[in-house]
Amino acid sequence: MRETSARLLKLLSLLQTHRDWSGTELAERLGVTPRTVRRDVDRLRTLGYPVSASAGVAGYRLGAGTQLPPLLLDDEEAVAVAVGLRTAAGATVAGIAETSVRALVKLESVLPSRLRHRVQALQSATVPLAQGGPVVAPDTLTAIAAACRDHETLRFSYRSHDATETRREAEPHRLVFSGRRWYLLAYDTGRADWRTFRVDRLALRTPNGPRFTPRQAPAPDLADYASRALSTAPYHHQARFTVHAPAAQVQERMPATAATVEPRDAQSCTVTAGAHSLDELALWVGLLGVPFTVHEPPELVEHVRGLAARLAASAGD
Repeated sequence: MRETSARLLKLLSLLQTHRDWSGTELAERLGVTPRTVRRDVDRLRTLGYPVSASAGVAGYRLGAGTQLPPLLLDDEEAVAVAVGLRTAAGATVAGIAETSVRALVKLESVLPSRLRHRVQALQSATVPLAQGGPVVAPDTLTAIAAACRDHETLRFSYRSHDATETRREAEPHRLVFSGRRWYLLAYDTGRADWRTFRVDRLALRTPNGPRFTPRQAPAPDLADYASRALSTAPYHHQARFTVHAPAAQVQERMPATAATVEPRDAQSCTVTAGAHSLDELALWVGLLGVPFTVHEPPELVEHVRGLAARLAASAGD
C-alpha cells in the first residue's frame, strides 16, 4: 500500500507538468507496466483528478476539473507559493489579501520544518516598498486566522490610540482588511461586547485560550458593521451629515474606515463620520466640494456657523 501511494504521488507529479504522456512513457518513468499505469490513473480519477486519455500517441493529460483536488508541490514550488502568499497578504489589491492569509494558514500548517525555515529566511531578506499603512507581520495574521478557524480564544496586549496598554481576551471572528490596515473583529469577553482591534496595535500572547462556541455575528453585513465601527467608535465626536451628491461619488472620495455613506436618493446621501476635533470634521466635509447639511452633534452645527462667519470675514468686501 505504501509503495502504491508513493507511485500515485509520483504519477500525479508527472501529470501536473501539463503535457501529454503516453502510457509507455509513464510506465518507464514509474518502473511498472502500462496496465498498472491504467489502474493508477483510474485511482486518481476516483480521488477527483480529471485525467483524460486519448488513443494513439497523445496519451494521458491532467485537465481542469469542477473542483480543486489536493495539489502536489515539490520543495521549490511550496517555497515559491508560500513566499508569494506572504507578499500578497500585505498587498493592497482588493480581495486578494484576505484570501492569501487563509491559503497561507493552510499551507504553512503542512510545510516541513526545513521548508518553513527557507520561507522565513527568504522573507527576512526581502525589503518590500512601503504601502502607506502600518506593517503587520504575516505570522501574526496567520496565527489570528488559525484561531478564527479553530475557534480558540486569543490573549493579547492592546495599545489604544492614546498609547494606553491593556490586556485582552477575545473570541476572534474575522480579519478585516481596509486596504491600508488590518483589523480583528472579535467578541471581547472582558467587556462582554463586540470590538474591532487594529492588528498592528496588538501583541499576541501564547498559548491561546480555550476553545469556544462561535457566537452569532454582530450584523448580517460584516463589512458595513466594520466600516461603522472604524469610522465613528474610536473618536470623541460622531457626526451625521446630508451630502448633496450621489453616494457613489462621495464613496470615491473616502475610504470605508473614514466614514459610512448611505444613499438617500439619486442625488444625496447620509454620511456618518468621527473625529477627535470639531475643526477636523468641519474641514473634512467642507473639502468634499459639494453642498452639505450638518445634523449632529449640536456643537458641530454651531461650530460650522462660526467657521463660516470667520471664513467670510477673511475674504473682506
